[in-house]
Amino acid sequence: MHYYRYSTAEVSCCYKYLLFSYNIIFWLSGMVLLGIGLWAWSEKGTLSDITKVTRLHGFDPVWLVLVVGVVMFTLGFAGCVGALRENICLLKFFCGAIVMIFFMELAVAVLAFLFQDWVRDKAKEFFENNIKSYRDDIDLQNLVDSLQKANHCCGAQGPNDWDLNQYFNCTADNPSRERCGVPFSCCIADPAQTVVNTQCGYDARKKPTADKGVTYTKGCISALEAWLPRNIYIVAGVFLVISILQIFGIYLARTLMSDIDAVKSGYRF
Repeated sequence: MHYYRYSTAEVSCCYKYLLFSYNIIFWLSGMVLLGIGLWAWSEKGTLSDITKVTRLHGFDPVWLVLVVGVVMFTLGFAGCVGALRENICLLKFFCGAIVMIFFMELAVAVLAFLFQDWVRDKAKEFFENNIKSYRDDIDLQNLVDSLQKANHCCGAQGPNDWDLNQYFNCTADNPSRERCGVPFSCCIADPAQTVVNTQCGYDARKKPTADKGVTYTKGCISALEAWLPRNIYIVAGVFLVISILQIFGIYLARTLMSDIDAVKSGYRF
């Protein structure tokens, strides 16, 4: 005669619903980011002509939103369903992915510290590529403008980097009205001015040195290098908070998997 014998082991409801709540936030956030990314692409006509994705030589910020959205949606979904259904495979996938992301972040931080010159060169190359494609995509344009305004800088290493852009370069045969100028985000803001003057950068690099006080002269690479030491505690704090959240998620998943294994091993025939 077959009979079952049950052990006292049971799956903790506390850990189960904590993990579910932890992941539902990521799942919903991933859905929001995916929605925003797809909406941005539809506004730019990318969804109707997908070849536009490969035409932009600079960085499309929508890509970042979509990639983060997909990762958050996938991990959140796996964590939610894995916790509710007590599915070991989904929980292992969630836990393994979080561990991999954590070590990738750690590796990037260590490599960025050890190879600072290489990072600086890549950042310069990245910024210069985006300067070239500045007028090709509105999201890229807004990203570059935000960086320049926030850091009070202009170009990668200085205003003359805008010669890389076909609209701003100083060649004699350039018919653009923005020739030898810089974007308005390079202009030093006038506190008394309530309306943004989008033409303040016109002919900025044609002016004599004494008259160039209306635009920033520092490059954004130098500005970012100066910003990091001043805000090292903020950067470290953000990294620490993200790390704690990831470790907490790993702990919840591992504990729940242990409980499920204990319950399964408690069945006897």
